[in-house]
Amino acid sequence: MIDLPKTSRRKFLRNIGYLSVGFPLLNSCFGKQDPTVAARMNYNGDFPGSMRNASKVNAWLQVLEDGRVMVFSGKVELGQGIRMAICQVAAEELDLELDQVEVHLAETGLTPDEGYTAGSGSISNSAMSVRYAAATARQKLLELASIKLNAPVENLIFYNGKVNTKTSNQSLNFAEILDGAQIDMEVTVPVPLKVNTEYRYVGKPIPRTEIEKMVRAEAYYIQDMRFPGMVHARVLRPKGYHSKLMKLDKSGLSAEVSGVIKTVINGSFVGVITEREYQAVKAESFLRNHSEWTESFLFPDQKDIYTHIKSIADHAQSIRNDGDVSEGFNSTETFKSAFTKPYLKHGSMGPACGIAMYDGEILHIWSHSQGIYPMRSAIASMLKMDEEKIHVIAVPGAGCFGHSTADDAAADAAILAMNYPSKHIRVQWSREDEHAWDPFGSAMIMELEASLSEDGKIKAWKSDVWTDSHSMRPNNDAATLLDTRYLENPIELKARGYLAGGHRNADPYYSIPNMQVNVHYFDGPLRVSSLRSLGSYTTIFSIESFMDVLAEKVGKDPLEFRLAHLEDERAIAVVNKIREMCSSEILNDGEGIGFAFSRYKNTAAYSTVAAKVWVDKSTGIVQIKKMWAAVDVGEIINLDGITNQIEGGMIQAASWTLKEQVTFDQNGITSTDWASYPIFRFSEIPEVEVAMINRLDKPAEGGGEVSMPPTGAAISNAVYNACGKRVYDLPITAEKIKSA
Repeated sequence: MIDLPKTSRRKFLRNIGYLSVGFPLLNSCFGKQDPTVAARMNYNGDFPGSMRNASKVNAWLQVLEDGRVMVFSGKVELGQGIRMAICQVAAEELDLELDQVEVHLAETGLTPDEGYTAGSGSISNSAMSVRYAAATARQKLLELASIKLNAPVENLIFYNGKVNTKTSNQSLNFAEILDGAQIDMEVTVPVPLKVNTEYRYVGKPIPRTEIEKMVRAEAYYIQDMRFPGMVHARVLRPKGYHSKLMKLDKSGLSAEVSGVIKTVINGSFVGVITEREYQAVKAESFLRNHSEWTESFLFPDQKDIYTHIKSIADHAQSIRNDGDVSEGFNSTETFKSAFTKPYLKHGSMGPACGIAMYDGEILHIWSHSQGIYPMRSAIASMLKMDEEKIHVIAVPGAGCFGHSTADDAAADAAILAMNYPSKHIRVQWSREDEHAWDPFGSAMIMELEASLSEDGKIKAWKSDVWTDSHSMRPNNDAATLLDTRYLENPIELKARGYLAGGHRNADPYYSIPNMQVNVHYFDGPLRVSSLRSLGSYTTIFSIESFMDVLAEKVGKDPLEFRLAHLEDERAIAVVNKIREMCSSEILNDGEGIGFAFSRYKNTAAYSTVAAKVWVDKSTGIVQIKKMWAAVDVGEIINLDGITNQIEGGMIQAASWTLKEQVTFDQNGITSTDWASYPIFRFSEIPEVEVAMINRLDKPAEGGGEVSMPPTGAAISNAVYNACGKRVYDLPITAEKIKSA
């Protein structure tokens, strides 16, 4: 069984009763604001994003009866290390030891509603909200201790969960100071944050405590969860996206498979509940062999997918138009390139799992969803229940970034639990279903055109992007859940989700006097939603490949060409840093180094990536020898955690770049296992070196998606430099290099 928090917030508050301390802080508690602290509070004078909807201290932390502190965050742990980062900022502002802070993540009714864990926003939104709440709590605790100890605030020492007087041996822990109450007061800006010269934890490489459990294969993931008397279930998926159930003969099921408890049929939704897991596998197979389905709509031919995309796309929408692009193109030669990216899978190592139990009043759900509150809203809409009657607890899944099948597995379990109350029902997806029904990252096209001035700089630039939606995450629209399309009263998916993610970073972060960016949206044939970095992996792959093309046209070094178009000192710094990191590399025959730069969303963290590859010129086989990254995420909270994120992002993006693509024929998805959808193996992972630029005077940004976008372009540019061939159509395979 997976460990739960040591002290339940519900239980703690029930035991002590609920008292609040809510009067304002005394002005004397605020010292003069340190200028670097003020810079770190650069939120336009407002709160971090998550605190705007939960601005009271006790929404983010509670003092436990032993004086320790429990911190609450609505974000989920995806492997990004947010639990440790939140622990660090709370311990820092409250001067606690790390083991005196317990972090409780994502549980409806207990933690703040922070929407989705996405967009590299956990640090800037959640961790900074905890920082503000903890800093405010510190001032209140000092103020109350001053009264109880009869000593002025300036004569108090605040350390390791206690407040001591400088002149006596008197001390109180946090629980004694509050005397059974909690700090129920609004956080107001400016917040007196700790001066960075006094940091004990922030910026340090503190390892995540759950890593040992993973290495030892201990119970950690939702797939490992077991409850007394728990039963198991599988869902029979339709033949295709648009198939409907015509006939199901379950008359011989119990005779063929032992342990069958119940078969739930609701329209074209078919779920079977059994005593043990393998019985559910066998029962689902039996039902599949004894069912008839209507044919699904035919997919277009995969080899014509990009032609098909253009044929179904909306008319172009201009999202940026600076200067006069037409004039910039009329007076000189223009250069053009077109790039394509296929549909990509999340590729979670563990297929989705969902657990639910209906106790007759409350529907309890355990899920590795990245947004438990929005998912709760969708499930409530699907089941026509009051949201308050659904309780969702986030449990880590076996790793992926984006809207995967986790929400759908939870919906499966919810439907079955309502039909078989009082038992925990565990729904485990198969690998085939995981691969076939995943909400993929959209296929995309990007066409670029540019002109150059006599001084070798870009005079005009035009980007055209073709993209499907990049988020159909669950929300109050039940149709965002897969099951709703197959119920007896199906719910049609009409919304198009978050379209803007498709043109993320499509406008280069360079100084270009004349720039136009157009986007062409389409509703493609495959199910899509958000995948790590959304559209920016494709847009930066295209832009940064094209930057190398243009640099070659004017005979300039690729990095110098980029520097000539950058004005942001932080951007210039990461470019110069990567050059320094690679300066001693020696290239042998068939080897090349490529570079790429991006500022994520053009507003967040900076990264420059370099890749060294070897290309077998006779076969086209590519081997990545080494990758480097120079990254600036502002103030670093956990050096170990952010470095892991950058490394992992580069490796995943390298796998996308060289190997991955969803395959399909007219009848459906054909890449339904790891043989037909290969990803990087351990033997293919190169050495990775990361340099972090820590800026204590800048707001902290997340890094989960920062290294993905430039990695693909760096590899592509390295391949070109190694063998003289450029591949514009991802993935970069040996066959494409040979035919380029």
